[in-house]
Amino acid sequence: MARTMIAALQVSLDGFTQGPRGEKDWVDSWADALELIPDVDTFVLGGHMYPDYGAYWESIHANPDRVSPFDGRIPTKSEVAYARLAARTPHIVVSTTLESVSWPTGSTGPTGPAARIIRDVAELRTLKGQAGKNMYVVGGATLVASLLNEDLIDEVRLIVHPVVLGQGQALFGGVNKRLSLELVQATSTESGRLIVTYQTRRKGR
Repeated sequence: MARTMIAALQVSLDGFTQGPRGEKDWVDSWADALELIPDVDTFVLGGHMYPDYGAYWESIHANPDRVSPFDGRIPTKSEVAYARLAARTPHIVVSTTLESVSWPTGSTGPTGPAARIIRDVAELRTLKGQAGKNMYVVGGATLVASLLNEDLIDEVRLIVHPVVLGQGQALFGGVNKRLSLELVQATSTESGRLIVTYQTRRKGR
């Protein structure tokens, strides 16, 4: 049975993943999105996002008790847990420009080395068709839009923050066709965030 590919991201109320100058200070923790996805055996992310992502989580994994140089605070328990899971889970980086990826390091997993680059979405489609657990699409927005255009994403799970950015990088800005989604679940948190899950209505579902 083909695996389920789930995109889980944090967005503003008006649908942006970051502000016009790349601002992301409205996100409390980058580990929160992973908590929405059980049984993950592969992380998928875009080449533009990977360098900062790799450096950030490698830093936390290597020094979980120290102040992070990226956000000036000690990592939370959930962030340390994310870093440890990420360190032992294969990562697929979709990029036509990156020459190498260095983290995570480790033994070969079910989809190949701990971290590797693929150049073509067709290869990702092949990996998705293999037996395994869920594939977690970390981001960024450009990759998510591309995978939606290719009908590869099965579910979209969002943490919607009660903040309006006005402009920035729109999560669905690169989607080139009309998509019909089915609401599966919606819950609110004490902090005012809304957590929603949608299934895509792909052909053959």
